[in-house]
Amino acid sequence: MEDGRIQTTPNLPQDILMAIFAAFEIPDLLRAGSVCSSWRSAYETLRNHGLYNQSQTPCLLYTSESDGESTARLYSLVEKKAYRLTLPDPPIRTRSLIGSSPQGLLVTADDRSEMHLLNPITGQQIALPSVITIRQVSPIYDDSGILRMYRYSAHTRHTVLALPANLALSELRHQLHHKAFVFSLSGGGGHIVVLIHNPSCQLSFARVGAESWTWLPPHTSYDDCMYKDGLMHAVTSKGEIHGFDLASPAPVATMKIIMEGPMTYRYLRMYIIQAPWGDLLQVWRKFGDRDLGDTPRSSVFWTTGKIRVYKVDAVANELERTSCLRGHALFLGHNQSLCLSTEEYPALKANHAYFTDDCKYWTMGLQNNRRDMGILNLDDNSSEELVSPHLWSNRPAPIWITPNLREINFNLDN
Repeated sequence: MEDGRIQTTPNLPQDILMAIFAAFEIPDLLRAGSVCSSWRSAYETLRNHGLYNQSQTPCLLYTSESDGESTARLYSLVEKKAYRLTLPDPPIRTRSLIGSSPQGLLVTADDRSEMHLLNPITGQQIALPSVITIRQVSPIYDDSGILRMYRYSAHTRHTVLALPANLALSELRHQLHHKAFVFSLSGGGGHIVVLIHNPSCQLSFARVGAESWTWLPPHTSYDDCMYKDGLMHAVTSKGEIHGFDLASPAPVATMKIIMEGPMTYRYLRMYIIQAPWGDLLQVWRKFGDRDLGDTPRSSVFWTTGKIRVYKVDAVANELERTSCLRGHALFLGHNQSLCLSTEEYPALKANHAYFTDDCKYWTMGLQNNRRDMGILNLDDNSSEELVSPHLWSNRPAPIWITPNLREINFNLDN
């Protein structure tokens, strides 16, 4: 910049521009594509012809009260700055964010408690099967046939936990939805969405493009899921790991116990992660009190205090604690759990955990409380703020997402 004027490069051939842009991460690429018509053309060619394959550092997606209802912000860990995204209806500020995937997809629940997959970079969106096809939900229509409320039945396979309740359309998501995952099945078998839902954190799943959800009883208390070697792995709050073959035709889904529960500790969130070096990891996130500091004796519970990492030995049914991630970093929260190499993603800190809210009190309630998020050093459990806790609005809760410039052809799923 000279005399306050931005100096632009001479017009370069499109192939050279595309070669330069191909090395950018998506936030940089989006900015470059807005500079001038020539750069925009190079950006669109990369995007529309599937020529962009750069690995992406996860970003934090959140909303700001100073923006419009349909605007989200994407905070880049590489550049340490945020970018605005305009998203399709329903407005993002009216949705709950219940999951995100490495394919760049958000799983959202709108103000009618219906779920969508949304790519915030491309704007691609697809509706998931209606919530009324989940076993614990039935519709209530008025005399004109208009859906007015939901009937929510708080039951597992073996236990009725409460009397059925009639809930407003927007209220069901606060009672039912917990956390969602998107997996690509092996062998081009399409995509599935797995939902951890109440009561008691049960499992249901649906193929993208299907008409209904399939319930996976009888077990409960699930915290996290991943997909490995043709099986969906789910870990419970006690550390028990179950494997589900979801490729078999619905409504059949076979389950086997991979590891029995090793502990009974409370105030813990469990994660299950496939490490790039081959180990299966179980991560324990311990919550506790945090002194807010601005008011005497003011504190808040359900804030992250410690994170511990264990190697799973399924054969011996044992966990081996480890303090070294071999130059990798964790991403924990309502996203699909990740373990990434800091050599491949140099903006990340080795042996650190990047965490966001992952407690229902924070993601669905207590929206005026300070967010539980930051960067935790696994060597000494010290933590630092990611960015100021006052950047975002109180709803929806911020979530990690891996940006993706490609659209997924979900039409191939059915």
